[in-house]
Amino acid sequence: MFEQKNRLRHEKDVKLTLKKGRSVFDSVCGVKFRPNGGTDSRFAVVVGIKVHKSAVKRNRVRRQYREIIRTNLTGIKPGMDVMLLTSKGALDLDYDAKKERLMGVLKKAKLVV
Repeated sequence: MFEQKNRLRHEKDVKLTLKKGRSVFDSVCGVKFRPNGGTDSRFAVVVGIKVHKSAVKRNRVRRQYREIIRTNLTGIKPGMDVMLLTSKGALDLDYDAKKERLMGVLKKAKLVV
């Protein structure tokens, strides 16, 4: 679980990030991001019902992506609002493959320091 300061929680921030943020995607995951004017980066992980009907499977994917972000937080550019969006392909990948894909997307977006 993220620390409180690293959670993108408010609806207005989420909507603003979706509407005005830049995006980078690959076949399994993608990010929408924008500067937040603060010193800490904030994250939200979105795993929609289209990924899988079972909440158990969606929550597992969500927990894995949160853990990847939490463990690599020091290497991620500060002061950004980031939304991680997933697709159905995330169910088929193991943890290491998810980590590799997500870090690749973050590098492509120039969010990794």
